[in-house]
This record gives sequence, structure tokens and C-alpha cells, in this order.
Amino acid sequence: FFFLMIRRPPRSTQSRSSAASDVYKRQVLDYVKDDLGPEFIDPPPFDLEEIYNDSSAVTPLIFVLSPGSDPFISLNQFAKKKGKTPLLSISLGQGQGKIAEKMISDGVENGKWVVLQNCHLAVTWMPTLEKICEQISPDPKQTHPEFRLWLTSYPSPDFPVAILQNGIKMTNEPPRGLKANLLGSYLTDPISDMSFFNGSTKPNEFKKLLFGLCFFHGVIQERRKFGPLGWNIPYEFTDSDLRISAKQLKKFLDDYPEDIPYDALRYLTCLLYTSDAADDLLCVDLGGRRIIKKKN
Repeated sequence: FFFLMIRRPPRSTQSRSSAASDVYKRQVLDYVKDDLGPEFIDPPPFDLEEIYNDSSAVTPLIFVLSPGSDPFISLNQFAKKKGKTPLLSISLGQGQGKIAEKMISDGVENGKWVVLQNCHLAVTWMPTLEKICEQISPDPKQTHPEFRLWLTSYPSPDFPVAILQNGIKMTNEPPRGLKANLLGSYLTDPISDMSFFNGSTKPNEFKKLLFGLCFFHGVIQERRKFGPLGWNIPYEFTDSDLRISAKQLKKFLDDYPEDIPYDALRYLTCLLYTSDAADDLLCVDLGGRRIIKKKN
């Protein structure tokens, strides 16, 4: 298209501006999808292999974090695939700078992968990290070609601009819509692992219950977009909850060959998802109309 006009709601409808904004947003997205194609609406899949192929020993790889995202598990699985485990990993904070420097020196010399997590928490050490990255030589005699420096950080004004300019930046955008959420769940570890997906002693039951679990995970995440109408307190239902619940589901089906312990599965799954809730919540049923209610 050549021109796109978005009309602002009149002042008389300010009380309904939130609903109108949602309508306009959906209409714009539908227009772009129909006119240009769905690839301009749907975020591309998170592919560490492609990102790694574009990197080098002198190129930092920067994960820009978003609420609920944890790239370390996916990175660890990718490192196993590349034969680079164990990773040299540390969560930055007060007094961790010297340890991180030793890890980087070891990685540069021996071709190991170094992961510095939560760089936004080490504001005073960021200038030192910038100098270290500038001193990494592209000469393979000084820097092992298989060395990689992975950084994770929330958006921060204190993050070195030079590292951002010279590094490869990536973010795992949260899925938009229930369909994208379901697809994303099936692409996460361990569900994406075929040995896990097809390894249950009850394959039919496991795959059906796993779909129900992924659907449940998608529904409770999608409810967050409705603000206090979805959840009166903003909870962070993360992919870690789904991973642990999926492993738990497979273990219960394998350990109970005769019957399926539905009550235990419902209780423990809900306990995982609501263990950090500020008010005491309890799941009702993975397939019921009400998913989570407050305990009496």
C-alpha cells in the first residue's frame, strides 16, 4: 500500500478508547496480512542454528530479554548439539566481574562458549566488558575460532553501545494468539525432541494429554492481554512451567501403566503454575470452563 490512515477515536468515546484501540489494531493487522502476507505479521521462528552460522569468535551474541523469556535452556540444548557443553556460564552481579573475566580468557584460549547472564545487573562492570570485547583479536592464533560470547540483558541505557553495534542481537518475541502459542509450545524443549515426544509407553494418551497441556498453557498466557479482566494480578506463566509439566506428565504415564492418575496430574500441574502466585489459587480442570479459581 502507498498510504495508511489510522483514525483516532473522538474525545466523546474516550471511555471506550481501550476497546476501540483493540479494534483498530486488529483491523490494521488484518489489512497488512491480507495485502502483504502473513510473514509481515507473524514473527519468524527462533533459530539458534541460523544465528550461530552468522557469528564469529569476535562477534558477541546478545539476547535481548523480555518478561517470561529464558533463552538459557534453548542455548544449553543447542550447545549440546554442537558439542560445546558444559557452558561457562555466570549470572552477573556484584563481585562477579573477575570470575567472568577468567571465563572469557579460558574461552578465548580453548574455544569454549561463555554465557554472561543478566548484564543489566552489572552496570559498573559494563565498561570493562566493552574493553574486553574490543581486545579480542580476529587472529586465529590468538583467539580460538570456535569461541563464542553469549550475553543476556534486559533493555538498559547502560549497556555498551559498541557491543550492540558489533554484536548480533536477538529476541524471542512472545507468541501472538492461541495458534502461535500452541506452535511455540511444540517447538520448545523437551516437546520438540522426538525421542521425548514419541518415547512414552502410552503414546496415544500422552500426545492427547500433551496437547491439552499446551492448550492450557496458551489460554492462561493469552488471558494476560486483557489486563485485570484476564488476571487480577499480573502473573508470569513461563515456558519453564510448561517444560516441567510436560516431563511430569510423561513420567506419570510411564510409572502408572494400568491407569492414568488424572487427579494427581491436575493437582501437580496446577501447583507448578500457581506456586508463585501472591494469592492462593487452584486449578479446576485442564478441559473445564474455569481453569483457575481461588481456594476457599
